[in-house]
This record gives sequence, structure tokens and C-alpha cells, in this order.
Amino acid sequence: MTVQLKKSPSVASVAITVVDRQAFQALIPKLPAPTRHWLAAVGFTGAPDSHALVPAADGKLGQVFAGVAHASHPFALSALPQALPEGRYHLADDGLAVDDEAAALSWELGAYQFDLYKPRKRPPAELLLTPSPAAQRGLAQATAMAATRDLVNTPAEHMGPEELAKAVQMVAKQHGASFKQIVGDALLKQNFPAVHAVGRASTRAPRLIELNWGKPKDPLLSIVGKGVCFDTGGLDIKGAEGMRQMKKDMGGAANALGLATLVMALKLPVRLQLLIPAVENSIAGNAYRPGDVFKTRKGLHIEIGNTDAEGRVVLSDALAYASESKPELIIDLATLTGAARVALGAQLPALFAKHHDTARDLVDLGMKLDDPLWHMPLWAPYKAGIESTVGDIVNTGKSALAGAINAALFLEYFVPENQDWLHIDLFAWNDTARPGRPIGGEAQTIRTLLAYLEERFAA
Repeated sequence: MTVQLKKSPSVASVAITVVDRQAFQALIPKLPAPTRHWLAAVGFTGAPDSHALVPAADGKLGQVFAGVAHASHPFALSALPQALPEGRYHLADDGLAVDDEAAALSWELGAYQFDLYKPRKRPPAELLLTPSPAAQRGLAQATAMAATRDLVNTPAEHMGPEELAKAVQMVAKQHGASFKQIVGDALLKQNFPAVHAVGRASTRAPRLIELNWGKPKDPLLSIVGKGVCFDTGGLDIKGAEGMRQMKKDMGGAANALGLATLVMALKLPVRLQLLIPAVENSIAGNAYRPGDVFKTRKGLHIEIGNTDAEGRVVLSDALAYASESKPELIIDLATLTGAARVALGAQLPALFAKHHDTARDLVDLGMKLDDPLWHMPLWAPYKAGIESTVGDIVNTGKSALAGAINAALFLEYFVPENQDWLHIDLFAWNDTARPGRPIGGEAQTIRTLLAYLEERFAA
């Protein structure tokens, strides 16, 4: 942890004065003349994600000025940990009062670096904060988000279905949750044929991972994550460019585990079920084929139009299984379609919901928390595009149009009509670097979903 909670954070640490442009202009007249002249000389204006180092009389670092967009921004301080000189810092009283949650979260995320294979060039700077529930909450979120990023960033060689299961098992142990998994041909015996079909060609056995936590009297919440640990596209093989980042195709599972971790860490009054169908979509003599028809757990027969649309196939069994317990809410997270990225880009996950009011509330909440998602329609007339002549439905649409909607409609077949359900088609990846958000795996929507769940299931 680069954020330390100390009762006296200003002892033996350098002060950071946090300002925005307006606050800086108001503060200038109150500053000592040498400080004013120095800040003018280095061109500091309080712009977001900027900072200035101010020397003390002895030539050592005496103070830091840091510019932010606003004091409660979740990435307010993220530009600082790897830019400031090594050492300890605290937030000064003469600037903006940064929210403890935002301070802890933004500093930890700014210090994040995936260093499993490539060591850091230097340790990040440390921030000392006074202990508070808000700071603890910020650290809990940052820890879950960093773990989510690590899972997505880890190459498939070291993050296959078995390793993903071990990650879930470790989290279960930390929070006193139960853990189980159904592996390999046992999937057929226990009626998860779609999960088995997609993963059977790999030498790494497919599995359904399950975590359960909470009190029996509390409402049931099911979180489902797509765990395709590597996606070749199967027999409809991807091109080299399309396959390059397919270690991230388990990003839905990573985000689902991150959200589940926060539900448990913050002790939400729910009974949690986490489900992850974990597979590797590989190519071998026993690979599932275009044109194959499989009977799913729900009893629907799905025709395989394209083996590269495997995510919705494995999710079909998991959603059907989740629905059997009649939870109050099902949330699934999946790196499901390129169509969602074409429509919304990397930074905006696509949200599909049974209830429009819920979707609008989530969009507003995401904008407020700077953890956005965008509402897309479950447009019923498009169901004609996934009708099959030999099965009940086909896993690809009749054209490239409305690809994300077609995928969501496919999943809807496996959720009862009266079952509340949210489907999130996310990228789980930063394709450009921003403070606190380096290129690579990303935790998307879990802060927004956490806030929504806290409101919905308030004790």
C-alpha cells in the first residue's frame, strides 16, 4: 500500500497543497512572495493533473502544489505517486479539502503498475492520511480494482481456467465464503453442456466456478462473469491483430470478482452468488464447430453460427443456473462484443437492463462517480435476427448490424421474463494512458455498481 493511515500524517512528511484553477487564484495573494514568484516562474496555474515542487530555504523539497479537476474526483491525485520524488507526503490544510475516499483511491490507483514480469524503476511516493471510514473505503476499492487489473494483465499462460479458479478460491478464503467448481466432463454430468462445448478443445479443462457468501435471510444477488481465459476464435479463428489481446477476454470474470470482493469487504446485506464459466476457446480435433447444435442447461437448443461468439454460449448455462435460485438481481459482466466497442469505444461499457428506470439511474450514477456506462436497448424486434432454422436460436445475427444488441438478446433467452437482470458489455482495458489508468487491464463499472447495490440493498 502506498497510502498509509497515520494519526499524525504531517510528521516527517512533505505538504501537498491541492488546488483547482479558481482556488489557486484565490490562494495566490496569501502565499509568501518567494513561493508566488517560484510558482509563476515554473508556470503552475492549478491545471488538473499538474504539480509544482517548491524548494525550502535549505534547498530541500519544502512543499508541493497539485492541480485537480475537483476535490472529490476519483483520480484527483493519480498523477502524483509516480511523478513526485520518493518519500512521504500529506495533504495540507491551506488548499482544497480532498475527500478522504477520493484521496486514498486516486493515490493508490496512480501508484498502480503491473510489475509481475517487469520490475518498477522506482517505488511510488507514499501518502499519509488520517484514519477514517472514507479512507478505508477508498483503499478497499483501490485494492479490488488493482486485483482486477492484475488478473486481466496476466498472460493466458499463467491465467488459465485453473488459475482463475484459484484466484476466486483465495478471495473466498479471505472473506469466509464457500467455494466450489465443476471441472471437465463433470460439466456434462451436472448439466452445463454449453460451457463444456466451448472449452473441451483445450488441454486446460473448462469449469464452472462458484462462490457463495452471506446470511440466508438476506436477498440473493447473483453476479456472473465471462471467464474466457484466451480466445483464439475457435475454428472461426481470429486474425493476428484480433487475437493479440485475447488474454483480456476473461475481463468480465475479473470485474465480477472485483465487484464481489467489494460486496463482501463492505459487508453489504445480501446473499452473494458469484458464477464464472471459465474456459479457453481453443482449436483441436474435438473443437466445437460452426453449424453444431447444443442443448443448453435451460433446454433451449442453440445453433453455432460462429465459434468466435463463444462468450454468450458459456454465459447461457451460467445465467440459466443463476436464475434457478430466483435471485433479486442478476448482474453479468462480459467482454462480449466488438460491436459495443465500435458503438461506444473503450471507455464506455454498454448497459442492457430489463427496466429503463434502473438503466437511467445507473447511467446518472456512473457519470457522477466518473465510472461511466451507457444504456443500450434490448430491442425485441431484433430477435428475428437470431432465429435458427435448426435450433431455437443461433449465436450470431444474420448481419453485422446491432451486434451488441443481438448478443444481449441471445442472453435474455436464458433469463426468465420476471427476473431482474443487468448485462454489461465492457472492454476491461485501457487503450490509452491517463493518470491512474495505465494502458492495460481495467476495472470498469464496479464502483458504480457497488454504489447502486448499496442504495438498493440498504440495511
